[in-house]
Amino acid sequence: MRIALNTSYTDGRPATLAVASAADLVAFEREFDRSVAKFETELRFTDLCWLAWHALHRTGKTTEPFDVWLDTIDQVAPEEGESAIVPLESTRRTG
Repeated sequence: MRIALNTSYTDGRPATLAVASAADLVAFEREFDRSVAKFETELRFTDLCWLAWHALHRTGKTTEPFDVWLDTIDQVAPEEGESAIVPLESTRRTG
């Protein structure tokens, strides 16, 4: 699964699209000892922020520590539409 997150900043710089992929989701589970499978029932704003930060940090789009980066954020929100949450693997047709 991948999660596309739109990130806007308080200083007016252009919004950034952060795409949390498998590496970010595994890092989340290791950091918080919580399964991403529970996101449907237990998703917190902190989770979205951390995933956006981790994806941007992993890809070199930010070098700031999480709490410093968080001070610059206006909003983090899942992208609307089909690309919001995308499975990593395609499903095969059966039948």
